[in-house]
Amino acid sequence: MSDTPTTTATPAFDELAEAIRHRRSVYGHISGLRMDRFASGEAWSTLPYREVFVGDSDTGVIHGGVVTAMLDESCGMAVQLALDGSRAIATLDLRIDYQKPAAPGVDIKAHAVCYRVTRSIAFVRATAFQEEESDPVATATACFMIGANRTNMLTDRPAFTGAPPPLEAPDDATGLFATSPFARCLGIRLGENDTLVMPFSRQIIGNPVLPAIHGGMTGAFLETAAIVTVMRELGVSPPKPIGLTINYLRSGRALDSIASASIVKQGRRVVAFEARAWQDDAAKPIATAFGHFMLRQAPGEEQD
Repeated sequence: MSDTPTTTATPAFDELAEAIRHRRSVYGHISGLRMDRFASGEAWSTLPYREVFVGDSDTGVIHGGVVTAMLDESCGMAVQLALDGSRAIATLDLRIDYQKPAAPGVDIKAHAVCYRVTRSIAFVRATAFQEEESDPVATATACFMIGANRTNMLTDRPAFTGAPPPLEAPDDATGLFATSPFARCLGIRLGENDTLVMPFSRQIIGNPVLPAIHGGMTGAFLETAAIVTVMRELGVSPPKPIGLTINYLRSGRALDSIASASIVKQGRRVVAFEARAWQDDAAKPIATAFGHFMLRQAPGEEQD
C-alpha cells in the first residue's frame, strides 16, 4: 500500500484526527509517539529513538516490548480513525512477528490499517519499519473491542500537549536488568517463586480515566518474563524474539502486576514459551502470551 493517503479528509474528519492525536494513552504521550498522517481507518506514526528503549545494551537493540507497545498504540489510533472517536476501545488480542532487530539510534515508524469493523469488533494490521515499509522491523495483527467501557475519549480524556516528559532507567550495574534500560525504566523486579513484578506507575497507563494499564506495557512485561525464564533455565544470553501472541483477558488495574513464564518446547535454535500476568489473584490472569525465541549462537557455530 502506498505511503501517501488517497482519502481526502473532510473538516470534521480533520477535527476528529486532531482530537485523536492529542487524546491518546498516557504511555503513548510519554513515549513520544506521534501521529504524523492519517486517513479514514489509517494512521502513520513515528516513535523517536531514545536510549531508555534499549533492551540489551550489549547490542544496542530496542526492547521488543517497545515495538509491541508502539504497534498496539498505532493500531488503536487506526481503529479510532475508522470510528467516531468517542467510543472506548480495548485490545482483545495482538500478534507480533519480529522480522529483524531495529537498528540502534534510528527512529521507528508504523503504518496501521483498520480494515474491517463490525458492531463490536475492529480488525487491524500494522507494520513497523525504519527506512521503508517494504523492509519491516515487525508486523502485527490485532482485534479490538468497541465500546469496551463507558469512557468517551473526546470528552473524558485530557489532551496532551508539549514535549513528552523524560523517561529514566535507574542505574543498577549488578542487578538482573543491568543491561536492559527499558526493563529498569518500567521498574520490573524479581518477585517470589521465580516471578517478576511490574509496579503500577503513571508511565504505563493506557486509559487515564479508569485508569488501566496500557496493553503494550503488559505485552512488554510478559515478553520480559519469558526472556528471564529462558536465560535462567538454559543459561544463555538474551534470546531474540521471533513471534508473540498476547491475549488480553481482563483490564490491568492500578495495581502491581505479577508475571511468570515457562518453556513449552526447546530445540537447538528455537524455544517456545508461554507466559501469564495477573494482579491480586493468580487464578484470574489479566493476559497470557505464547511465542518463540531464537537462541543466540555461540561463536564458531553456523549462522542461519
